Amino acid sequence: MNRRTVLRAAATAASAVLLTAAATACSSSGAGSSDGKGRTTVRIAYQEIPNADLVVKDKRLLEQALPDADIKWVKFDSGGDVNTAVLAGSVDLGLAGSSPVTKGLSAPLNIPYKVLWVHDLIGENEALVARGGITGVGQLVGKKVATPFGSTSHYSLLAALQAAGVDPAKVNVIDLQPQDALAAWKRGDIDAAYTWTPTLTELEKDGKVLVTSRQLAEQGKRTADLGVVTNAFAQAHPEIVTAWLKAEDQAVKLAKSDPEQAAASIAKQLNLSPADALAQLKQLVLLTAAEQAGPEYLGKPGAPGKLADNLHDAAVFLKGQQKVDAVPDASVFAKSLAVEELSRAAG
Repeated sequence: MNRRTVLRAAATAASAVLLTAAATACSSSGAGSSDGKGRTTVRIAYQEIPNADLVVKDKRLLEQALPDADIKWVKFDSGGDVNTAVLAGSVDLGLAGSSPVTKGLSAPLNIPYKVLWVHDLIGENEALVARGGITGVGQLVGKKVATPFGSTSHYSLLAALQAAGVDPAKVNVIDLQPQDALAAWKRGDIDAAYTWTPTLTELEKDGKVLVTSRQLAEQGKRTADLGVVTNAFAQAHPEIVTAWLKAEDQAVKLAKSDPEQAAASIAKQLNLSPADALAQLKQLVLLTAAEQAGPEYLGKPGAPGKLADNLHDAAVFLKGQQKVDAVPDASVFAKSLAVEELSRAAG
């Protein structure tokens, strides 16, 4: 048995353990948790990405909308970690990139959650940066490149290598979370990294951007940060899901009408200057609930949007890269779009 086969077998075994843990958690605690006094604890996975989700957190919009619930924000470093937490029954709602969500909806994970929000369309805030005289993706053969495995950056790195005609097996791709990649960069342990802001901003200071996720999107490899909710929680607490969607919509509208105020909240959450937070915010495309209910994104009840096709295309790509076991039928992704919930909030 070769090394790749051993690793894939180990990954499958680990997934089976997580699925068992998730089943146990769901059967014992149900959706969310309660303090026995009628108060529901809402566990939200978030990441340090400069979008409107941090505005919701900083301004306590959800806490204001749900005074009878306890809101627990839990920070994660990547969407792969969010998937693991969902499987373990540790979170109810959360942010994960489109690549981790695609993997989550595919075998062997088959996570029982659905997509109810597009936090942002990824642009220049994710990119491949290199140094040491490397000026093109084709020069990465034999080099050490860091990225968080299972993330949108990982997906984009593979897409960039494919577009440049580079066999990923000939590149030493290393699984590192953003802050770990930055530390490895400073030590001189890696030649390049595909990651996101604010870590990306630090890498750009002495590195060269080879390609951005916006450029890859123009080539048909669009990525996004998505909001997911477990099926069990959505069924048990529709009023909380609606409140969450309305809070996110409120924050997006604020970011569009008063970006400086939104950036001030993001700056506090990320420990950045307001100017840096505003610059990073502008690298993303944010969408209101009404825009997301259009045919390009989630769509409406009875008419799922093109986001389902985007996720299916990503699954086809990931299967070709042996990152998922099988490509689900297109209907699986269409059914995963929480159009009913979005319609209630956008109406």
